[in-house]
Formats: sequence, C-alpha cells, structure tokens
Amino acid sequence: MMRLRSVLVQLARVASLMLAVSFIAFALVSASPVDPVQANVGQAAWATMDEAKRVQLLSYWGADAPLPERYASWLASALQGDFGMSLRFNAPVVDVIAQRAANSLALLSIAWVASGVLGFALGLFAGAYRDSWFDRIVKGYCYLLASTPVFWLGLVFLVVFAVGLGWFPAGFSVPIGVAAQDVTFADACRHVALPALTLSVAGVANIALHTREKTIDVMESDYVTFARTRGESTLGIAFRHGLRNLALPALTLQFASISEIFGGSVLVEEVFSYPGLGQAAVTAGLGGDAALLAAIAIVASALVFGGNLIANVLYGVVDPRIARAGVVAHG
Repeated sequence: MMRLRSVLVQLARVASLMLAVSFIAFALVSASPVDPVQANVGQAAWATMDEAKRVQLLSYWGADAPLPERYASWLASALQGDFGMSLRFNAPVVDVIAQRAANSLALLSIAWVASGVLGFALGLFAGAYRDSWFDRIVKGYCYLLASTPVFWLGLVFLVVFAVGLGWFPAGFSVPIGVAAQDVTFADACRHVALPALTLSVAGVANIALHTREKTIDVMESDYVTFARTRGESTLGIAFRHGLRNLALPALTLQFASISEIFGGSVLVEEVFSYPGLGQAAVTAGLGGDAALLAAIAIVASALVFGGNLIANVLYGVVDPRIARAGVVAHG
C-alpha cells in the first residue's frame, strides 16, 4: 500500500513538473522581444505584406491571443496527443520531435555509457593508488573539466580533430548531399563520434571523483587491511572488493546525471550543427516557437524524471532503510 502511494505521489509530481515547464516555455516566448511570426516569415516579406495578411497570419498562428488563452488551447490539444504545429519548421511538433529524437538518443546513450565507464575506471585506479602520479593526473584532469564550459571544449575538439587533423566530419548527422537511403551505419557513426566524445569527456569528472573517494574509503577499511596481510596486491584488492562495493553507488550517480548530459547536449548539438532535440530547442527559442519549445521541455523533463526515478530505486537497493522509510532522493 505504501509503495502504491509512493508511485502515485511520484506521478503527481511529474505531472505538475511537466505542466510547470510547458507553461514556463510559453511565458518565456511571450516575454521575448522576438515577434515569432515576423521572425519566421522574414523581415523583407513582413515589411511588404499588407495589414490584412499580417492579421490573418497572426490569427492563424494564435500570436494575437493572450498568453493564458494560447497556453490553455495548446494544453487541451496536447492532452489529446496533438502538440500543435511548429512555427519554425512548418510541420507537426510530434513529427519534428520524432525525426530528431533518434539522433539525440544515439548521442546521449553513447556519451552516457562512455562517460560512466571511463569515469568509473579512472576513479577506481586513482583511489586504489592514492597520491600516486596517476591519482594526481586524474584529479587535475577532473578539476579542469569541471570548470571547462562544454561548448568551449566542443569548439576545441572541432578545430583540432575535424579541421586540423580531419579525422571526423565538421558537423551534421549525415554526409552533405547524400540521400537518406544511401547513408550507411558507418557514416552515422563517424558523424556522431565527435559530439559524443565531447559529451563523454565533459561528463567524466563527477563520476570519477565520486568513485575515487569511495575507493579510498574501501581501501582504508579493516577487511582490506586483512587482505593486505594475506599478500593480496593493491590492484587485486581494488577489483575483488572495490568493484562489488562501488559499482551500484556509481551506477546510481550515473543515472542521476542524465539531466547534466542532456543539458550539455543542447550546447554540443549547436556547436556541431547536429540535428537533435537540443538544436531544435535552440531554434525554437530563437524563433519564438512556443509549441515546439514546450514539447521539447516535456520530453527533457521525462528523461530527467526517468533517470532520477531509477536512481531513487537504486538508492533503496544500496540502503534498504531508504526504501522502508519511503524517502525519495531528488538529484
């Protein structure tokens, strides 16, 4: 009964969250000095358009209605599965999201897995060999990354690996001028590699530093001291005792970091002109496309909520007292 109540509370919270983020998206577009219809029609076309046509366009896109009325109309349609038309792309919002979601999910999945595995490995070895040259390099690397803007890192990688060395394409998700049916899996991998590498490198710091601290705690425990007296090596102890005690907490932190990965992908997609949800969100914001921006905000909220929910479940596995007490940790 308590578990069912907890699930209902979680569902009520996520519903409230999605309502809030969608309304904020509409409010921000309304507060923006950008005229959405004028921005998407074009300055020259708008200047030469007669007043009757302008009024007709404003009415068609609902730009002449007050914010509460526009939001209520959009929400009523969204509850029925219709998220409206994208002003910027002149297509149904659902279609725009469906076309770009696959690109974003591929990018996010690769970066999420790679940053987790690399961060865990670096943290494990750094903690096992505390105060060694390797530990100092890992700490310096993590502190440097934690203070480096992801878009700047993307620009550096773009200049070095795409422009300078020519190892990767400079942008987009497919080769320019190639028909969709002719794009191979290898082409898609080459185009997603550099954006995914940027996100992966930027996402390593938190998981590595967290794993390092937990590894140090494990290596200072009594059972590790006993293992040393039996002649076990440092590396053997780290793998035998460290992996078992550190994997689940690290995985929990990794699920809670989905929001950071998604936030970084918005900037990375813009730097590499990668057509995903992040770039669509920037385009919608600059073009005053409230319907598309609100829908993308809902998708992002669902991803973040899903990651936090899995993290909460894993918290309960790590410490059963959390589950029994019904305590929910929010990242």
